[in-house]
Amino acid sequence: PFVIVCNHQASLDLLGMVEVIPERCVPIAKRELLYLGTVGWACWLSGIIFIDRHRSDAAVEVMSRTASAMRQENVR
Repeated sequence: PFVIVCNHQASLDLLGMVEVIPERCVPIAKRELLYLGTVGWACWLSGIIFIDRHRSDAAVEVMSRTASAMRQENVR
């Protein structure tokens, strides 16, 4: 298992990241991206897990559930 951290600077950076992220990877993004029009729709449709950075208790819960699912399904 490993973690890839992407600090993109523009919307087009997402296209490059899609090419380098390995298969069976679990993408996680800040919830604010969900509300960026077509980018948000594309993120949601691609299965990205959104983290609400303003509610740390909810973010920790999502991360815990995601980690459990990753272990069960043997994904990165």
